[in-house]
Amino acid sequence: MVPFLQEMKTRLGDNDDFIVQRVFLLDSPVILMGFKSMLDFVQTKSNLLEYIEQSFPEGKTIDEVIKQLSNSGTIGIEEAISAITAGNLLIYDEKTKQRAIVNPVSRLLTRSIESPTTENILHGGISSFNEDIDTNIGMMRKQFNSSHLETKLYSCGSMQKSRLAVLYIKDQIDMKLVKQVVSKIESNLDKELNHTQDVSKMMGFYSKELIPKFNTTELPQEAVNALRKGRIVLFLDRLPFALVLPSLLWDMFIHDNDKNLPPPITVALRMLRLLGVLVTLIMPGLYVALVSVNPEVLRIELALSIAQSREGVPYPAFIEIVLMLIVLEMTLEASVRLPASIGPTVTMVGGIILGQAVVTAQLVSNLLIIILAVTTIANSTVVGVQNSLAIRFFKYVIVVLASIFGVFGIVSAVVFVCAYLAGVNTFGISYLYIPRTEKVGGNHE
Repeated sequence: MVPFLQEMKTRLGDNDDFIVQRVFLLDSPVILMGFKSMLDFVQTKSNLLEYIEQSFPEGKTIDEVIKQLSNSGTIGIEEAISAITAGNLLIYDEKTKQRAIVNPVSRLLTRSIESPTTENILHGGISSFNEDIDTNIGMMRKQFNSSHLETKLYSCGSMQKSRLAVLYIKDQIDMKLVKQVVSKIESNLDKELNHTQDVSKMMGFYSKELIPKFNTTELPQEAVNALRKGRIVLFLDRLPFALVLPSLLWDMFIHDNDKNLPPPITVALRMLRLLGVLVTLIMPGLYVALVSVNPEVLRIELALSIAQSREGVPYPAFIEIVLMLIVLEMTLEASVRLPASIGPTVTMVGGIILGQAVVTAQLVSNLLIIILAVTTIANSTVVGVQNSLAIRFFKYVIVVLASIFGVFGIVSAVVFVCAYLAGVNTFGISYLYIPRTEKVGGNHE
């Protein structure tokens, strides 16, 4: 059998930041092991010596000290390696073969709590989650100060260990949903988890689904609000947001911070978001239908105005709008990917200069530029980036059918989208399901 120390050096010794150092504790030699890139070795060793001197009376042997420090019993080679790669310190006594894992003085490897970057808050807390899963769970407990908040932690992955946290309120949630989620996780603990698609595969979700099964949020108050509604919140190592399960249609219209405003304004904002979704989906297709298929629906004055604006445009309305929508999508993607210092400049060039240029060159009509601007603004009114991306996809389906069947194609496409949404479910819960009727100022069943 390979000695423990030799096996540790074989498995981790090729790392230049791996430290194996012999020190004296209670006048007995022991070996400390860890990654100096993840812990402050000097300060950890000093604190450990001070702790042993203050906590253990004279006459204690190093064997008894290590046994007391190691609450988990015998530590195997795999457990030791997992602990070290997670940033812990391992104490090993060569004489007695005893091992203990202790929490070190860690290096600051995560950013502090900052403001959200993808969700803007008008009234409410501005703290957002970060990449450290323990910090995120702590923020949830601070936001929801109750013993009813349940937390389960799992270590997933065979090659790279990632922690996955499951949070729920035991008195608010259907325990059948919890059992289903926990069962999926526990049966797939060997899967690598690096992003939300890996979590979806772990849960057994269909990979070609257009609608996200998780509603993501950076805000602790939004995550806690989801828990109060009987949802499950997941946290994954190195992801600075919460995954709310299941995701429902109404999540794109309802924001918990709306309740910090007067009730009439809260209702008006939610109606405005609903109107924004309808405008995003229907307006591009309606332009194509009324211009190229059903112009007789328009009043004569409006039809003449549209015809005059399209005078000189060399291709049909369908090609015109698809080309401009693609250019607009590329502009939006570029504004997201580019550094913040030049992103607004690119947006201005794409949105103003390019738009004016194509109109002057008579490549598109003035009316189309107005429609594209209104559609883009309306698409941004919904809650959640992942929801706006799904809506942006569905509008192309409506445009295609509108170019073929006109107004009838728009109606057919809307029915198709509604039928598709009705068929989406998460663990048997429909995407269109309404768990409770929201009442401004409070909830009632």
